[in-house]
Amino acid sequence: MQSTIRIYSLLFAMLLVVCVRALATEAADTIYLGGPILTINDKAPRAEAVAVADGVILAVGGRDSVMAYKGESTEIFDLQGRAMLPGFVDSHGHAVMGGLQALSANLLAPPDGEVKNIASLQDTLRAWIEANSETVQLAQLIVGFGYDQSQLKELRHPTRDELDAVSTELPVIIVHQSGHFGVANSKALQLTGIDADSTNPAGGIIRKDEVGKPNGVLEENAFFKVLSGLLSGLGEQGLRAFASAGPKLWARFGYTTAQEGRAAPAIVEVMKKVAAEGGFKIDIVAYPDIMVDRDYIKENVSGNYTNHMRVGGAKLTIDGSPQGFTAYRDRPYYDPVGDYESFYKGYAAVTNEQVMDAVDWAFKNNIQVLTHANGEAASDLLIAAVKDATTRYGREDRRAVLIHGQFLREDQVDSLKTLEIFPSIFPMHTFYWGDWHRNHTVGPVLADDISPTGWMLQRGMMFGTHHDAPVAFPDSMRVLDATVTRRTRSGDILGPAQRVDVMTALKAMTIWPAWQHFEEDTKGSIEVGKLADLIILSKDPTAIDPETLDSIKVLMTIKEGTVVFAAG
Repeated sequence: MQSTIRIYSLLFAMLLVVCVRALATEAADTIYLGGPILTINDKAPRAEAVAVADGVILAVGGRDSVMAYKGESTEIFDLQGRAMLPGFVDSHGHAVMGGLQALSANLLAPPDGEVKNIASLQDTLRAWIEANSETVQLAQLIVGFGYDQSQLKELRHPTRDELDAVSTELPVIIVHQSGHFGVANSKALQLTGIDADSTNPAGGIIRKDEVGKPNGVLEENAFFKVLSGLLSGLGEQGLRAFASAGPKLWARFGYTTAQEGRAAPAIVEVMKKVAAEGGFKIDIVAYPDIMVDRDYIKENVSGNYTNHMRVGGAKLTIDGSPQGFTAYRDRPYYDPVGDYESFYKGYAAVTNEQVMDAVDWAFKNNIQVLTHANGEAASDLLIAAVKDATTRYGREDRRAVLIHGQFLREDQVDSLKTLEIFPSIFPMHTFYWGDWHRNHTVGPVLADDISPTGWMLQRGMMFGTHHDAPVAFPDSMRVLDATVTRRTRSGDILGPAQRVDVMTALKAMTIWPAWQHFEEDTKGSIEVGKLADLIILSKDPTAIDPETLDSIKVLMTIKEGTVVFAAG
């Protein structure tokens, strides 16, 4: 009997060896080794090698075990000491508008541009027109992106007259870095029907001079109306150009999943056409505006990608820009620059009833809703709406998302956790506008707690961090640096208690936003069976001085095993 047991044991052991060898002979297309590999998997945070086959991760672990998957045609990719991570997942951005940024004059202030005053803004526009004369004549439109009055020497928006000095023959529209303001020249205002008799649209302001003539500065919905009117003249080919250029810009910074965080149905249809033609090399998730066409959202929302594109849910926008003083606060602004009453708190882009109705509809139909809310009063509205809808329809896995939450109070963070609202936070604001917030929007005390990732970490919450491009370039290393250091342009640390460690900051750019998009089973970490969405960085972000994180370069972006960006 014992001899029989030994024979069976021996046969079983031999069979096991054969099975293991059979599994190991599944050849990889590529094996990556020779540098630190950060998996963002808490069970095995680091690996020596990764094997990929057919766009999927085949093996992760020690060098010898992964090399068992080497076949005759397997490529061995030597990292040469460079770091590999999972591809970044865009927690919030506007990839199509990012295409507009990529194809327009760069009006950003240093370090991302050269505009420091209105004269240099005008010169930048003129230089861009000269360098892109063929495009300008074809489009019959001049577009600049990224000016910021808080960084201009004059500390004000340019005017129509100052843009008329650039061109009176063609319409000129310049977009504020926040994306919530713009300035139009006389030709652009004329073409879009804005004159002295024009009244403010709901949720927007047409600024006028002392004699009642529009001065060119447009806020919120007034700006969106003029911009969309001008861009509609570009036709489908122009929109296709934007839709194609945006995701390419995202890939340069290591994003393998991008987001179009507020789209009209017409934009989504253009995106579908670009996708069908193979125009998207990375995944892009679109969220149509919930205030435009809810039937369209219901008909198109999907958890599956078609040609790297899908509709993920709906977008609701409650208020505006904190640095532009249009975020809806629960108290007056600290020291706003401009003609504001002492009690000015900003304003909402929609009514309370519209917020409650939109969130109710999303929950009733089990559709994920992303909600832009910057000021405390705007976040109060979102929290009240989600609380009411949860009472009505129960706690299904809808993963409602708060976008931005710049001025969150600590009690509101508690409410987000209780109601299971996922916060997609904007710590990059601490670099670009931290000094402005301290001096003008909320003051030196409350400024320390903008984008309060520290509070969320203390509560064990997942959160995402984003760039909101084209508010700034989709610069992943700037996002990482700002989340960890919270350094402002002046070098100040804005809210040391809200800083988080590097690994937490990396999770907020990978596995947690993958969860936000219901994609944690396929993206966000380097694990067997997940998509081979990978990036190669010049340095290991966990092994350098955190103050130098912004010096790291994205050297390569790999989507499902295929290189979609390589530096140089």
